[in-house]
Amino acid sequence: MRHIISLLMENEAGALSRVAGLFSARGYNIESLTVAPTEDASLSRMTIVTSGSDAIIEQITKQLNKLIDVVSVMDLSEGEHIERELMLVKLRAEGDARDELKRMTDIFRGRILDVTDHTYTIELTGNRVKLDSFIDAIGRDLILETVRTGASGIGRGNRILSL
Repeated sequence: MRHIISLLMENEAGALSRVAGLFSARGYNIESLTVAPTEDASLSRMTIVTSGSDAIIEQITKQLNKLIDVVSVMDLSEGEHIERELMLVKLRAEGDARDELKRMTDIFRGRILDVTDHTYTIELTGNRVKLDSFIDAIGRDLILETVRTGASGIGRGNRILSL
C-alpha cells in the first residue's frame, strides 16, 4: 500500500543523506522525496512516498524516529490529508494539435508557461491521478520531456505535524 510520510527534521548538512541511507540500508524504496525549509528556518519538512505493508511502514516510522536529526514523523495516509504534486511537461505542439492541447490544458486547470513554434511547456498541479490522467488524455506520443516534483502533503483541519 502507498504511504505518504511527512517528517520535520533539523535543517542541516547530512540530514537528508541519513534519511535516504536508512531506506537504502533496509531495502525500502522511496517513490518520491521532497524537502524544503519550513516557516522555522532551522527545520525542514520532508515528504516521502513509499509502499509497503502496515508492518513495514511501522518499522520505517520507528527507525525514522530514532534518527537524531528527525524531530517528528507522521504517516499522512493514516488520516485525512491534502496531497499535491507539480508537473512540468514539454509537448510537441504543431498544427491543429496546438488548439487541442490548449483546450486540454484548460480542462485540467493547467497553465501554458512557454510557447515556441513547435512546443508548449505546461504547468499542472494536482494529485497523482490527475497528472496521470492529463498524460493519458493528451497521449504519450506528444511528450518531449516531463518533470514531476513528487507528492507534498499536509494533514487536514487540526491535524498538525508539530515539535
